[in-house]
Amino acid sequence: MSIYKKLFQNTFIYGVATVIPRMLSVILVPLYTGVLENTSFGDYSIIFSYFVIFNVILAYGMETAFFRFYNKEENKPQVVFTSTWSIIATTIGFVMLAYLFITSIQDFTRISLQNLKLIIWILALDALAIIPFAWLRANSRPVKFAVIKTINVAVNLGLNVFFLLYLKDLADSSTFFKSIYIANFEVSYIFISLIIASGLTLLLLTPFYSRIQFQFDWSLWRSMMKYALPVLVAGVAFSINEVVDRLFLERMLPEDIAKEQIGIYSACYKLGMFMTLFATAFRLGIEPFFFSHASSKNPKTAYAMITKYFVIVGTVILLFVIVFVDLFKVLLITDESYWEAMKIVPIILLANLFLGIYHNLSVWYKITDKTHYGAYISSIGAIFTIGINIWLIPLIGYVGSAIATLTAYGSMMLISYFIGQRHYAIPYKYGKMLIYLFVSILFSLISFYYFRENYVVGVLLLLFYCSGVFIYEKKEIYRLIKSN
Repeated sequence: MSIYKKLFQNTFIYGVATVIPRMLSVILVPLYTGVLENTSFGDYSIIFSYFVIFNVILAYGMETAFFRFYNKEENKPQVVFTSTWSIIATTIGFVMLAYLFITSIQDFTRISLQNLKLIIWILALDALAIIPFAWLRANSRPVKFAVIKTINVAVNLGLNVFFLLYLKDLADSSTFFKSIYIANFEVSYIFISLIIASGLTLLLLTPFYSRIQFQFDWSLWRSMMKYALPVLVAGVAFSINEVVDRLFLERMLPEDIAKEQIGIYSACYKLGMFMTLFATAFRLGIEPFFFSHASSKNPKTAYAMITKYFVIVGTVILLFVIVFVDLFKVLLITDESYWEAMKIVPIILLANLFLGIYHNLSVWYKITDKTHYGAYISSIGAIFTIGINIWLIPLIGYVGSAIATLTAYGSMMLISYFIGQRHYAIPYKYGKMLIYLFVSILFSLISFYYFRENYVVGVLLLLFYCSGVFIYEKKEIYRLIKSN
């Protein structure tokens, strides 16, 4: 049972690396909503949507392929060298092509040239950090991983605060600051902060690159790409599920309100990040564990238990955030004009919980080298996302986008479970998990729609749910604690 202890230790540290820095960056939400108008925040959200999609394309599944081959190949250095040179070559190619066709890209995306150039270099710098970070995770170096990630977010946060809050006033009293201040340049300052933070991160990862030898195994690369390309398709589909709603809203809503509505929607969408942060931290800790224990004794029992506890913690987070959502609203979204979209928050939280469950269920196709199923499943989710957005945006606006996200992630979760049980049957305690999901969702609906801001009722519902879970799980919890 010591594997569980190691897993939870790593998940905690990766949680520090992912959640705590991003909790620092939460300050950016009230900063952006306080400084940027709805339309400017809409501009930022649209640009960031393209950023997310191309981040996935530039990684092209190589991170997941790296984990798989690093754990199964005897010549581990060759895996490191081959994957690193692959990313370097494709990143250089991307920058060259992006500058060659930059005018066409600008016409299609409607992004200003200055912001487009910044995004190209941010994407390139982030791509070059993919394998070094994967290497740290694969070699159980979560502390170093956490430190570098924290520095990245701290620098980004500090520069955002400087550029958006202080630079204008400093420019009035200093020739130097006046020379770098540009009026109505707020969105560009956000991306300048990102490029500096990404550059510093890559600089901190140079010890990894100093050990890279000029070796490239074509046979190994072809095997890795065969594994990675379905992951790429799945990743692009995931990014479509995550951000394409903003792009549809931009094109399908009336032009005079589109960016304002996108800004309002995106701000309240951020309140769903609590579930995303938990699921991301859990995935970062769990993915190396899935691969390294695929051939161990009785791995299926471990996978089933891990998924059950993910559901338990996830449902507690769902209910907790719903109960206190109006407090979080005041803390994170300072401008009341953004609160119009609060009705989407329960939908997005539940959607992100389903996505987290899907990531846990997806172990079957990763460890059996059937990653093409991941591409199929996520593509089905993307079809739901696109179809429902096209159908519902003209009828109910951004609420339709939230419903599309929930439908996509819910369908992916269910499809992965049923197909996975045919190819790699795992003894999930689906009865208990369904009960936990049902009760948590029911209590969340009661709290949000019938006792909004009634914290006495909300806290009682939360305590009742947590007590019930503990009663049902206490024997297993005690057994796990004693075994460790």
